[in-house]
Amino acid sequence: MTRVTPSRAGDGRVERPPAHIRRPRRPREPTRMTHEPAGKIAYFSMEIAVDERFPTYSGGLGVLAGDLLRAAADLELPMVGITLVHRQGYFHQELDEAGRQSERAEAWRPEEMLEPVEPVTLSLNNRRLHIRAWRHWILGVTGHRVPVYFLDTDLPENGVWERAITNSLYGGDQRYRLYQEAVLGMGGVRLLRSQGLRKGLQFHMNEGHSALLALALLEERLSRRNLASAGPEDIEAVRQQCIFTTHTPVVAAFDQFPLELATEVLGPERMAALEAVQCCPAGKLNMTYLGLRCSRYVNGVAMRHGEVSQRMFPNDVVHSITNGVHAATWAAPAFQELYDQHLPEWRHDNLYLHNAIGIPLVEIRQAHQVAKRAMIKAIAQETGVRFSESVFTLGFARRAATYKRADLLFGDLERLRAIRRHGGPFQIVYGGKAHPSDEEGKAVIRRVFEAAKALRETIPVVYIENYDMNWARLLLSGVDLWLNNPRQPYEASGTSGMKAAINGVPSLSVLDGWWVEGHYEGVTGWAVGLEKNPADPGLEMVSMYEKLEKTILPMFYDRRQAYVGVMRAAMALNGSFFSAQRMAAQYARNAYFTAQPAESEPAGLPAPQETSADRPG
Repeated sequence: MTRVTPSRAGDGRVERPPAHIRRPRRPREPTRMTHEPAGKIAYFSMEIAVDERFPTYSGGLGVLAGDLLRAAADLELPMVGITLVHRQGYFHQELDEAGRQSERAEAWRPEEMLEPVEPVTLSLNNRRLHIRAWRHWILGVTGHRVPVYFLDTDLPENGVWERAITNSLYGGDQRYRLYQEAVLGMGGVRLLRSQGLRKGLQFHMNEGHSALLALALLEERLSRRNLASAGPEDIEAVRQQCIFTTHTPVVAAFDQFPLELATEVLGPERMAALEAVQCCPAGKLNMTYLGLRCSRYVNGVAMRHGEVSQRMFPNDVVHSITNGVHAATWAAPAFQELYDQHLPEWRHDNLYLHNAIGIPLVEIRQAHQVAKRAMIKAIAQETGVRFSESVFTLGFARRAATYKRADLLFGDLERLRAIRRHGGPFQIVYGGKAHPSDEEGKAVIRRVFEAAKALRETIPVVYIENYDMNWARLLLSGVDLWLNNPRQPYEASGTSGMKAAINGVPSLSVLDGWWVEGHYEGVTGWAVGLEKNPADPGLEMVSMYEKLEKTILPMFYDRRQAYVGVMRAAMALNGSFFSAQRMAAQYARNAYFTAQPAESEPAGLPAPQETSADRPG
């Protein structure tokens, strides 16, 4: 460990770390692929955040998907991504002075940015649906490329309603959502086959939205046989090709569709096969059950979430692969420069970030001030609110769902004012969208605005409108502390605190999701409440206030070197482990390459054939 020697000025002088920590060998030259490898793992996700110019994501699920594919490109894993184009985006958020949210479309034109791919067809509701794709390439650190296909039904061959199927992320009614999930799962398989990806391909479902891909594989296997004839050996052959990741610790949140609707859209023959898979309890097609029943490997997204999921699904084996984030995407420019100087191989191998423990504290503090200055400048330009660079800054930016409890911090405004008087000044920045139909989530945003108005004479609070990847980079690197207080055990993983750690920002968080693994009290951050006392928000609020007033603010103002030491430990311990490269390597080792997938196509069949369920009536 680096030793700190106090100076007369009180800032401290840092003894230089040993050369083997300070100066690793120079990075190797990137290798260039001479050909595009055949894809072996197809990763399906309803949303994938690959570029801030493409509004194809709503939050954590899509950002995680993008980070996994970026890490796959870094590690030269043979992967392809499949998602929908979402021409109207998720939505552009607008907030009035009272925090009332309104939404408008956030349209983009994939034809101006992406490569077109020849269309395929799929029969739904006895009508032929035409599906094309747009291809984007993710470039890894070695030059390896991973393609992502954005499926699109906006073709003149389709009817007006069908052309809009791939317009809106998480929009529309149940019929609209079922059509979307059929396009993603079944249309995605068709698209991959048209691109020559057939033999040995494995299918990774990121949540249940894409689970109908299992039905497409079953159709391929049975070929001209009636789907109702599917037996255990056919379902097992499909299972051997599939991996399923669940992110949802609440049964009520699973995607489910009435059997009458599912039969109308998919057809009775397909539904007979799905019922044979035992994924239609209580008169509904349950996409999570379909993913579970048709996958040889199932995992939760944190150790605790795996345990919660195992209790939810006692008849299935649920593994755990904790999420991670793509370090090079989320490190602020100042921290990228810092890592390039001290840890020049960190982009190739994020485990080198563990050696950040040897970076001098003064340099970490300087890099953070650059990032904080950039955030404060952007906040002033966007909102007119001018934060102070010297004042302690808390950040909270999550999807505005009630269980994430964005307003927990404001449960006792008088206590917050007292903390300001006794512990020192602080300022707070918020961000996050509520789903257009989530009135309770919208009410949470309004309560944050009400608290901000009540506190404006003593504690500046600003809410960033239309929080996106660009704002995330600014806030996650510019604040001094990242706040997270979900209601246990509903935080499957969470990744925002991981991104903060890469930028030396410690967390103050409820012990749920990833923080159970990343928390070292007073070393990488601080815990809110007690792990064994999850049901009392009053105790958690008191704990939050106590930590702010008696531990965190005094350390920030009176023992700054100690606080920067916590920042450095967050970088070295959490930044190095909670990386998408580690996550992708675990998927490769534990899920992708542990068994030879069975082929869905009968021997000698050169291409997918239509079944009777696929032929329009």
